[in-house]
Amino acid sequence: MKPTLIYYVAASLDGYIARPDGRVDWLEALEDSGEDHGYNGFYDGIDGLLMGRGTYEAVRMLGEWPYRGKPCQVLSRTALKPATRDVSISHCSPAEALAALGAAGCRRVWLVGGGSLAATCLAASLLDELVVSQVPYLLGAGIPLFSGALERRLKLHEQRSFATGVVQLHYHVPPEAEDLPGQ
Repeated sequence: MKPTLIYYVAASLDGYIARPDGRVDWLEALEDSGEDHGYNGFYDGIDGLLMGRGTYEAVRMLGEWPYRGKPCQVLSRTALKPATRDVSISHCSPAEALAALGAAGCRRVWLVGGGSLAATCLAASLLDELVVSQVPYLLGAGIPLFSGALERRLKLHEQRSFATGVVQLHYHVPPEAEDLPGQ
């Protein structure tokens, strides 16, 4: 059975998840606020991770691997050294990586960062949920929440507001058959 795939991400009000060079320094004020914006509850509810090479390398540069104890599939065309024994690096499709996580017993998988991978998963009907923490900050340019031209209808499941000005929107991604015009 395919695990539930959740894209949990922070985005600027104009739809970017990082600066053009990949930096996310604009999120530091939120991190310093002491509010976790639901992260700990979310993280406790997932049991695996899926990420692309760019996100993996950015996380590795931060120091110690922050996701110990949770299996992580990294999609890469280049050979990389796994951060821990929980990390598997492979050149396969997102569907194959998700199947491997399911075979390892994962039921809820976090799609970590990467607008390109998120768009690929959405286009392949692999993405089940989208949780966007909309940050009241305008970047003007950067890495978009989803890369590429996509059109999909989403169903709002929940919304939360925080004193920091962050609005968190939790959507379910309905099957493509429900996404037809007039539905």
